[in-house]
Amino acid sequence: MTRKGRRLTLIGVALAVVGVAVGLALYAMSDSIALFLTPSEVAAKALRPGTRLRLGGLVEAGSVQRGADAMTFNVTDNAKSVGVDCAGACFANVPDLFREGQGVVAEGALAAGGRLSAEAILAKHDERYMPREVVEALKKQGRWQEGAAKP
Repeated sequence: MTRKGRRLTLIGVALAVVGVAVGLALYAMSDSIALFLTPSEVAAKALRPGTRLRLGGLVEAGSVQRGADAMTFNVTDNAKSVGVDCAGACFANVPDLFREGQGVVAEGALAAGGRLSAEAILAKHDERYMPREVVEALKKQGRWQEGAAKP
């Protein structure tokens, strides 16, 4: 075999090994590629306690209960509902946009009983959202158009 033939064979084998490695990595990550799971998906998968996940949906109306240093609420997708416990650093960093009926993503580990022990809460908003401080600054500059965006 010539030198050129050996080099092409080596390159072909190396590409095959890299392809197999990438394929195995993607297959191993196939269950965790989703950005978040809905409450219906959590119920359907019957995940074990301790499983880390991101739970997305709407904050169920009437479910938010705030204490001195903790908060509980339910996340729903209007089919199923999952309870969320938020304490410590999670409770101290609850976003201002968090409220009932609002979109939310809670990140944490599944606890016994199917509740999520959240470590972080992310509130979602629509494309018209503008922070209150920006609205006030625009009003001071005289550049705010009423109805352009809701604060």
